[in-house]
Amino acid sequence: MSEREALVAGPDGRARCGWVGDDEQYRDYHDTEWGNPMRGDHKLFEKIMLEAFQAGLSWITILRRREGIRDAFDQFDADVIANYGDEDVARLLDDPRIIRNRLKVSAAITNARATLELTSDDPGALDRLLWNFAPAPRTTRPATFADVPATTAESTAMSKALKARGFRFVGPTTMYALMQSAGMVDDHLEGCWRAS
Repeated sequence: MSEREALVAGPDGRARCGWVGDDEQYRDYHDTEWGNPMRGDHKLFEKIMLEAFQAGLSWITILRRREGIRDAFDQFDADVIANYGDEDVARLLDDPRIIRNRLKVSAAITNARATLELTSDDPGALDRLLWNFAPAPRTTRPATFADVPATTAESTAMSKALKARGFRFVGPTTMYALMQSAGMVDDHLEGCWRAS
C-alpha cells in the first residue's frame, strides 16, 4: 500500500488508518476498540481465540462473525469450552456462524484448557503473562504501513511463552496482531485521528 493510501477519510471527515477502507464496521472497530488497552483474563482469552480463528484470513471476516463465534463458544467462557467433547466439536463444525476449521476449533478447546491451567489458582495470570511482553511506547509514530512490523522480538517471545504452556495458533504474527488490537502497542499511523 502506498503512502497515499496510508490514511483514508471517513464520511465524518476524520483521517483513519487506511486498512479501515470504507467499511462502517471496520471504521467503528478502529475508532472504539483497536489499540485500546484491554485487560482481564476473560477478555484476553477471547482475543486469543479470535486471533487464532483469524490466522490466514482477514480481520473483517472475524469481526463480521464475532457475535456468532461468541454465541457458539459460550461467550468465550474458558471453563465451559475446556470441557467440550466430540459432540461439541461436531456442533461447531456444523455452525455457519463460525470459521469451520477443525484445527482452529480444536485449538480453541486446547487454549481454553491451557488458560484454566494458568489461571485456575492464579486469577489474572493470563493478563500478567501477556502484558509482560508489551514493549515500551515508541518514541515516533509509524508514518506508513511499511513502518509497522508483522512481528517483533516481543511478539515472538509471547508466542514462545504461550506455546510452552500448551497454547496453539499463537504464532509471532498472530501475537503481534493481538498486541495491536489489545493496545499493547499503538500502531495508529501519524495523521490518524486516533493517534495519541
